[in-house]
Amino acid sequence: MNLLAILVATLVAGIGSVWIAALLMRLRRGGGSAGDAASSAQSLLSLAAGALLATAFMHLLPEAFESGRPPGALFATLLGGLVLFFLLDKAELWHHGHEHHHEAPQPHDHHGHAHHQSNHGHHHHHNHAPRSGGGWAVLTGDSVHCFGDGILIASAFMADLRLGAVAALAVLAHEVPHHIGDLVVLRQSSSDARVALVKVSLAGTMTALGGLAGWWLVDQLQSLLPYFLVLASSSFIYVALADLIPQLQKRLSARQTGAQIAWLLGGIAMVTLVSLAVHGGHDHGHGHDEHDHASQGEAGHGDEQRP
Repeated sequence: MNLLAILVATLVAGIGSVWIAALLMRLRRGGGSAGDAASSAQSLLSLAAGALLATAFMHLLPEAFESGRPPGALFATLLGGLVLFFLLDKAELWHHGHEHHHEAPQPHDHHGHAHHQSNHGHHHHHNHAPRSGGGWAVLTGDSVHCFGDGILIASAFMADLRLGAVAALAVLAHEVPHHIGDLVVLRQSSSDARVALVKVSLAGTMTALGGLAGWWLVDQLQSLLPYFLVLASSSFIYVALADLIPQLQKRLSARQTGAQIAWLLGGIAMVTLVSLAVHGGHDHGHGHDEHDHASQGEAGHGDEQRP
């Protein structure tokens, strides 16, 4: 039963997110300016960041800490996970949201150049390299990332079916904007849009393989489940804070900034509502304070970064 739920959820998150991304791109091409496309990408990124942070702080971490494992060991795992994902990012195997700014160039984009050089600069050569190389580099990173997501979803399902559903939802939310970026890059390197869709869909199926691997791993190492949940949290936190939120730290009008915050809160609300519906208000409230604190810290951090 668990395995079936894991496979269904990982396929929906992995391939469903690719098809939603393709559908959104088609709707944009049908009508709407580049500015509309950029603002809807920003909305998706904000929603995904909120969903990831809420899932980590309000679900995965409380679940892990309720296991009675020593908090010091769990926090050490969280720190180790953040460092691990940073290293995977350096190896260009984890961070694949870097193409969004190619999708809808805006002449008045004041996205600080220092940020581009420090965080995303090393990715630019994908698009100027021999075109086929760029596509394969994106797909390799995509496949590794999707496989990792599958393991994380499986860990959440092994702890609790409802927790798994929330984790799959958060993965789906953050994969849609990522896959839009991947499709844009692959369409530059291939004239056939259908081929690009098939390639990214195949990378998406790696989520189900990861789910299978995660199910087997957690089944063998049941006692380590709380640590798997903390690792899943560190992945979600890393992606939200290192990948999604930096793309939102642009100089924007008050209205656009308000929309970003509303979508971010919408992502948190979406995850909270799903959990309330399934948990019946299970005692996960203490995670809220941690999350709010993290959000405020991040908001402050964003202000410091602006010139």
